[in-house]
Parts: sequence; C-alpha cells; structure tokens
Amino acid sequence: MAEDTDELAAVARMLSPYCRVSRMSDGALIADWKRTRFLMMARADVRKFVEGSPEERSELVTVLVRAGCATGRRKKDVDTGTVGLWLRGVHLLIGTLGFGRVLRLLSLAVPGYERADLPSVQELRRLKRGVEAESRRSWFVNGDCKSEAVTAFLLLRRRGLKAVLHVGVREHPFAMHAWTDSAGVCIPDADPRGHAFTSVLAIDCGEQ
Repeated sequence: MAEDTDELAAVARMLSPYCRVSRMSDGALIADWKRTRFLMMARADVRKFVEGSPEERSELVTVLVRAGCATGRRKKDVDTGTVGLWLRGVHLLIGTLGFGRVLRLLSLAVPGYERADLPSVQELRRLKRGVEAESRRSWFVNGDCKSEAVTAFLLLRRRGLKAVLHVGVREHPFAMHAWTDSAGVCIPDADPRGHAFTSVLAIDCGEQ
C-alpha cells in the first residue's frame, strides 16, 4: 500500500495543477479537469516513476507533456504573475460593481460541479502565500480581504475544487471580514490579528 502511495505521489508531482491522479486496479487514472478528459496509465508505467531509470522517467514525462497533463518544468511555487492579475482584476471589479454584486455574479464564473478529491494542504498554503504576498505588495489592492477571498475562491473553484467563501461580522467593535475556506485552510485568515468573526454568509456555488 505504501509503495502504491509513493508511485502515485511521484506521478502527481509531475502533473499540472488542474490534474489529479487516482489509483486504479490496473494502473492509474489521470483526470484533466481543465479540459474534462481522462488519461489511463498502465501499472508498469506508474511504477517507472519510482523504480525506473532517469531515461524511462523522462520518456513518461514527455508523454504527459504532449498530452497536456504536465508542464515541461515543474513550478516550485504559485504563479504569482497569474495570481496578481486575478487579484487586481477582482479588486477593480469590486470597486466598480460593489462587493454584493460581485458575490451574486460568482456562480457565473465557476463550474457547477465539485470534484471528489480535495486539494493538498501544501497546494493551499502555496496559494495562500501567493495571494497574500501579491495583495500586500500591490498599492492598488493593499491587503483588501474581500479581493483576497474572492480571488482564492475563483482560482480554486475554477479547478472544480471545493471552496467556501465566507463573509463574517464581529459586534464589538463592529467590523466585517471575508475569507475563503478550503480543506481547513483559510485565505486570508478567518481571524486576523486574533479577532474572531461570525460567518453570516457562505457561498460555494457547488452542485446541490
């Protein structure tokens, strides 16, 4: 069982962020959620990712790259350029339409389905670091929690991953806060500076 897990983990490290690998009786199934298609890998090919020679692994990676399931060079962290564009675009949209209207439009921007698998905690933490770093680096966004929460929600839900956007309040002193929760990771923090907020609105846009 541990060996199977190692093999699947080795395959997963090669895949693009929108692809997931699942163990099957005769190999592995790669789900490409960006294009809604699936690719089967034989058991022998899956094992090569752990036990094969560098040449064999390189050949398999080439096949995955050609199939569009992997990139030629694995990124070590979140694509901050893409995150920054989404963040600034969301902030501009909120400033133009208002936060309430943007929340009502979210269902039009994300798929109605939710994948059964959850994003890894490491992936979520990388996204959290990327969103928060870009938010604080940009004088335009300037750490706005609404923009951070909506950006994280859109990036996760557009991959079909489960995420819930919360809008919360606290009474004394009165304040509002927004965050997106996915697999227990909140972007931004649900309790900034130790102040607890009670969620009064939760949006997931998932299929009921």
